[in-house]
Amino acid sequence: MSTTTKVSTTPAAAQPATRWSRLRQIPLPAVAIVALLLLAVGAPFQLAPFHTFQLAMAMIYAVTLLGLNLLVGHTGQISLGHGAFFAVGAYTAAIAMKHAELPYLVTIPIAAAVTFVLGYALGVPALRLRGLYLALVTLAIAIFLVPLLKRFDGLTGGSMGLTVTKPVPPEWTGLAEDQWLYFLALVTTVASFVLVAGMLRSRVGRALHAVRDNEIAAEVLGVRLAHYKTLAFAWGALLAGVAGAVYTWVIAFVSPDSFAVTLSITLLAGLVVGGLGTTWGPLLGGLFVMFVPSLAQDLNQAAPGVIFGLLIIAVMYLAPRGLAGLATQAAHWLGHRLRKGNNHAH
Repeated sequence: MSTTTKVSTTPAAAQPATRWSRLRQIPLPAVAIVALLLLAVGAPFQLAPFHTFQLAMAMIYAVTLLGLNLLVGHTGQISLGHGAFFAVGAYTAAIAMKHAELPYLVTIPIAAAVTFVLGYALGVPALRLRGLYLALVTLAIAIFLVPLLKRFDGLTGGSMGLTVTKPVPPEWTGLAEDQWLYFLALVTTVASFVLVAGMLRSRVGRALHAVRDNEIAAEVLGVRLAHYKTLAFAWGALLAGVAGAVYTWVIAFVSPDSFAVTLSITLLAGLVVGGLGTTWGPLLGGLFVMFVPSLAQDLNQAAPGVIFGLLIIAVMYLAPRGLAGLATQAAHWLGHRLRKGNNHAH
């Protein structure tokens, strides 16, 4: 009785190629997300404290822009007053920490609840307004917020603002203060992006996109316009309020002049430059809002606003769909090259 042994005819050199082919089949967005998270986790251990602070601020602005993108990019409702919700969240956290002496982590749900209610309340009258009229109403909110904050000295600190104590890192973490604040901002940013991504993939996201694309057709299909418009305002305001609370932790100081109307305009410009209605647009816009004004200040201290405006024009000329659109084109080109190389390997 003979035993037949089956011998593999596959060359040993082909096995590594097969593994590499499987690696190249992993979707590029998943690879980008994992690589970005790894870089984000390792960044505070490699950077100076000031640069760690800058990245934390960029993530805070990214969460704010995530809420603005939900309203403007995914629902089609213009807003020039998003900085007001950011300010309300910051002051809510500061008042809770300063006067009520509440733990800093408790200020997140409080700021979220307050700004959600305010956003919903603004969304109700906004139902009758569109385009420039809606933009003017939201701009008016950002304008009168600053003198309103200065009026209540006992609560808001008036023109002098409020100073709070920065969160102290737990001893078991072994982290410095700037690193701990950075990771608080990072966790908030990741959680916010995951929440919004899940929302946009659900029935709510489809309804918001239907409202943005064609309100009449959406209403014919059974979408409740009033409900989803007010919901977009409320969720957008909530995210801005959460970002404002984390801003208070990182800065440990709030004042009315920090939330002037120029903040709302800069946020909208940052979102458009980052990529309106895109996944990565708020993150790229947060980096833009944080670093470009300081870059403009370094280039020309006499007229940083002019340099800032010229940089915006240059970015929009070179990338009409924003930086996220430019990154998407680069990713498609890279994916095409990888698939082409994979086909040649076979």
